[in-house]
Amino acid sequence: MKNACSAGVPPAANGLRAIPRGIWALGFVSLFMDTSSELVHSLLPVFLVSVLGASALSVGLIEGVAEATAAITKVFSGTLSDYLGKRKLLVVIGYGLAAISKPLFPLAGSAAWVFTARFIDRIGKGIRGAPRDALIGDLAPSHLRGACYGLRQSLDTVGAFAGPLLAVVFMILLANDIQAVFWIAVIPALISVAILIFAVKEPESARSVNEAHSPVQVRDLRHVAAAYWWLVVIGAVLAIARFSEAFLLLRAENVGLAIALVPVVFIVMNVVYAISAYPAGTLSDRMDRRIILAVGFVVLIAADAVLALATNVWLVMAGTVLWGLHMGLTQGLLAAMVADTTPPRIRGTAFGIFNLVTGVALLGGNIVAGLLWDHYGPSSTFFAGAGITAVALAGLVTLHGKEHSLRAKEEE
Repeated sequence: MKNACSAGVPPAANGLRAIPRGIWALGFVSLFMDTSSELVHSLLPVFLVSVLGASALSVGLIEGVAEATAAITKVFSGTLSDYLGKRKLLVVIGYGLAAISKPLFPLAGSAAWVFTARFIDRIGKGIRGAPRDALIGDLAPSHLRGACYGLRQSLDTVGAFAGPLLAVVFMILLANDIQAVFWIAVIPALISVAILIFAVKEPESARSVNEAHSPVQVRDLRHVAAAYWWLVVIGAVLAIARFSEAFLLLRAENVGLAIALVPVVFIVMNVVYAISAYPAGTLSDRMDRRIILAVGFVVLIAADAVLALATNVWLVMAGTVLWGLHMGLTQGLLAAMVADTTPPRIRGTAFGIFNLVTGVALLGGNIVAGLLWDHYGPSSTFFAGAGITAVALAGLVTLHGKEHSLRAKEEE
């Protein structure tokens, strides 16, 4: 897929200044919500295992079911946003539910309560995910699509390391009282929703009058490029291989990292993720996105190998750095490639289907990871991840030049 910038675009139309304000606002919405979510998430696996007495399999099940729930919800919210021709309302509802779920974590007294809180939080993620990704596609200039998705991902990931950093600080200040630290997460969640409501302006729908009330139908998916369906398959295999980052936290504790410092793993991972996501997206606007994606797969294989063989905290941190680099090289690109291969009218549905399939695959990956961890040890979990990633890489290699950008149709 060649992603050269459109001919005749002046230099001033490129770079960070050219990215629409709505993309920046959505980025900061993600930043604050991820600060909230990752503050909780960076302590949640340890809280479940060390405080509530749950097993690694239980952690995998909770994380897997939560993510699968989000994925299933994305299909309906994405399709509904296409049908309505409006996406912001659904995005607000989704972020609002996530904010409402945050007080439930400090109140949790059992794994079942944690599961309920995660379920509500992920329902919110599912409602907002596909409409938000489609909204970015609606707002982004076609020649800056990779950069726009990359920027949103980078800002999201700034929150993803700010949250664990706050967790470390407050764990020290509050004498390792995890539930007290969880209350801090409520504040950035509320800020996120406020930014979304007041700073994000939705563009006018590009649909014609005759399409105004036409629901998305199965036959509409026939117009989607074959490259999109290849991308769905590859994304699913990768989701099985890249199980929840909760297992990175458990691995760090497994080799002896103090409980108050476990969130440092997320900080390290997400700093690398944030630094690499925007440059990867910008680079993908100038060359074949598949090349960068393939490099990301190779980096994940290396990360899994290091984590499988790790015997001390420093090796776990090295694997975590590689894991974060993999995320930066792949996550924004996958979203940009979905947008590249789908028409605007059904883009929300396309994101929903992609997220459904990958979310269900992630559920399977988390269950397998938890079972392997409990029965064969941490190394087996990461070695399995490396092997499955190699399968995804092989699938990517078979994806030849069938991708066709729909930018010309968007500009008609």
